[in-house]
Amino acid sequence: MDDIDKNILLILQKNVTIPLSELSKRVGLSSTPCWNRVKKMEEDKIIHSKVAILNNSKVNLPITAFLSISIPNHTQEWLKKFIITIQKYDQILETHRVQGSSDYLLKILSPSLEAYDEFQQILINEIECTNMHTSFSQKEIKNNRNIPLDYA
Repeated sequence: MDDIDKNILLILQKNVTIPLSELSKRVGLSSTPCWNRVKKMEEDKIIHSKVAILNNSKVNLPITAFLSISIPNHTQEWLKKFIITIQKYDQILETHRVQGSSDYLLKILSPSLEAYDEFQQILINEIECTNMHTSFSQKEIKNNRNIPLDYA
């Protein structure tokens, strides 16, 4: 990945709907080579997807919860069941295996605290765990989806 590719990615992370003519002008290429670079980065999975980022409060999902899960056994069988379970629920936005006080951390959106409680009860019945702990976001301070490219 050269500096032109990095520049293309920086621009696309801020506005994926930028016209190709504007993108190519800003990176100093003609349209065809610029398009070829974008397509190559899509093929190489550097560009994973192009999405619209929604305001969760405006679509009636104002509650952001972070659910920490501790598990009893780190087996492949448990992990397979866990992955199947979390894939079923669209309100689980992210799932990370973590080190520290728990084993997994889930980011979950909900329309209300009551709805979150109902959903957590479903998860309690579906996920074999030793502990679940929820933290609720009071205010989102930073949500930057742009990946820094200083290390690329």
